[in-house]
Amino acid sequence: MTNPLLAKFATPFDSAPFTLIKNEDFLPAIKTAIEEAKLEIEEIKSVETPSFENVIEALDRSGKHLGIVSSIFFNLNAAETNPELQQLAREISPLLTQHSNDILLDQKLFQKVASVYESKDELSLNAEQNTLLDKTYKSFVRNGAKLNETDGEILRKIDQELAQLSLKFGENVLEETNKFVHFVSEEDEIDGLPEGIKEAAAQIAEEKGQAGKWAFTLDYPSYIPAMTYAKNRELRETLFKAYNTKCAKGDALDNQEIIKSILTLKEKRAKLLGYETHAAFILSERMAKSPDEVISFLESLLEKARPKASQELEELTAFASKLDGITKLEKWDFAYYSELLKKKKYAIDDELLRPYFQLEKVISGVFQTAQKLYGLEFTQNRDIPVYHPDVLAYEVKDRAGNHLAVFYADYFPRPGKRNGAWMTSYRGQSVIDGVQNRPHVSIVCNFTKPTKTKPSLLTFNEVTTLFHEFGHALHGMLANTTYESLSGTSVYWDFVELPSQIFENWCYEKECLDLFAEHFETGEKIPADLIEKIKKAANFQQGYQTVRQISFGLLDMAYHSHKAEEIEDIAAFEKETMKRTDLLPSVPGTLMSTSFSHIFQGGYSAGYYSYKWAEVLDADAFELFLEKGVFDQETATSFQKNILAAGGSEHPSILYKRFRGREPKQDALLKRSGLIYTS
Repeated sequence: MTNPLLAKFATPFDSAPFTLIKNEDFLPAIKTAIEEAKLEIEEIKSVETPSFENVIEALDRSGKHLGIVSSIFFNLNAAETNPELQQLAREISPLLTQHSNDILLDQKLFQKVASVYESKDELSLNAEQNTLLDKTYKSFVRNGAKLNETDGEILRKIDQELAQLSLKFGENVLEETNKFVHFVSEEDEIDGLPEGIKEAAAQIAEEKGQAGKWAFTLDYPSYIPAMTYAKNRELRETLFKAYNTKCAKGDALDNQEIIKSILTLKEKRAKLLGYETHAAFILSERMAKSPDEVISFLESLLEKARPKASQELEELTAFASKLDGITKLEKWDFAYYSELLKKKKYAIDDELLRPYFQLEKVISGVFQTAQKLYGLEFTQNRDIPVYHPDVLAYEVKDRAGNHLAVFYADYFPRPGKRNGAWMTSYRGQSVIDGVQNRPHVSIVCNFTKPTKTKPSLLTFNEVTTLFHEFGHALHGMLANTTYESLSGTSVYWDFVELPSQIFENWCYEKECLDLFAEHFETGEKIPADLIEKIKKAANFQQGYQTVRQISFGLLDMAYHSHKAEEIEDIAAFEKETMKRTDLLPSVPGTLMSTSFSHIFQGGYSAGYYSYKWAEVLDADAFELFLEKGVFDQETATSFQKNILAAGGSEHPSILYKRFRGREPKQDALLKRSGLIYTS
């Protein structure tokens, strides 16, 4: 039988033929696609007169088949994995790393690229072509093209080891998450939990062969409600310690030595390339240009946020003491008493809001918001294959009725899926020989599942998460560049969160909420006074939340700015680094670094600060929408043209100024977060 990954996809819009793919198809398909890509590279190397078209453009177009097959594989390994796929990842990852290094360390190929780069002043290139040329040249240099043969081989070995270590880190976190389950036998032990959460816990227990009990896991839809609503302090402590000791127990799943190895290899790699630290290497291609600039940025926010955070904690401690006689607030108490205090101050809580946020209606609201802003139409297409029955697939059209994208949405947790929420791509956007290749993008979430008696009802936080990931998806779907490597989310890492974070703002606006927020039983629209309470509560404990985010950014920067040899004890290093931002008593044995997948598995190493960096941009950008109207067409069209469609075609500071008319200012974020007050 023909390998479906090697044949032309006989599917709508050439979408991935998920229903035909077997695990055993991946390795031969990857190997074949690598050989195809090598032939394309050889053709580029053979050109006698290097030009922008036959070297730089040709490189951008090369390896398309390999990119699609590997995207399918690694996306499945994140969203629908199994031991067989994980073993394949250990075999495939080194092959791809070696192939990438074969290209970037090929001296003959680099000479062709350098020849074009050195003559760029004589070429009549437009802005996007200039960006592609600059990015291509730098990608070779930053991956060792100027190294001698011995150092080039060292770099190859480092990259192979890093690829394997990050895979192992993620596998350990997933296995540790999946293996934990805590059963409760008596209903009074789960007092305080909303009925829907109790029902979900009973359903988990039944699925795990313990009917009549309630089960809690470390998946977000189970863990977060338990920490937020359970009166049982012992239950909260048990779950907190399980969650915060993931991969830190000194057993086969412990990630501490893996972290040390990753840090050592990253530092060694940076020094090979002429940088003092991994952070210095990474930040040389970011809007924030150096570790000092990042630290200065985070410290300036911390200076404003910490006093407010301390006040908030004093208020919460006094509240818990008065309510339950708690003399020492612990970390497993924070979410529980915060929710009670928020309810007291604003007469609002997640359970009051949840009935207005039925998942299907929120999805409809997201689509309507995109339609009002950008003219998009989403139509579910059941002929597009999906990789799991939970996954929904849509065709996306623009306001003129033209095909724009394929959009996949995967909402619920399951054992083969890592925690959290993310946007990803199965095929990028590009224009080749005048033909538009439209993107295939996906969002993957872990939301509250439907129960036997209720549909999936989201917390407000889950609503903002959906809007956030959909903002990333818009960046992909509305991409309109020539070159795939500059398309959609292929932008500076500290710019990539702007489209996602700005989209969250619409969740707080009545004009948007009125599109979809209605009671799942009565059909009543969300009352205006509840919307007002949502807006007022938006700043609740923003000081504390800001300090928390800053602490992660500073920890990330500390790991990647320090000499790796000085980090002998991961727990001690984390504790020392976070002591200025740790506002509650530390809990012996807990360690967040060992499951800090963003920086040790994902792409956020020396980049976690970008969430706060992009918040400055999103608050500043959304202020223009507030001035003009949240659905103002002129503003939306400008944002689409200059930010979403433009991708990485020019430097982000140029694109942002083109949209906003000036440099971004911190003021809008500080006002929105309640960290400064205006009359």
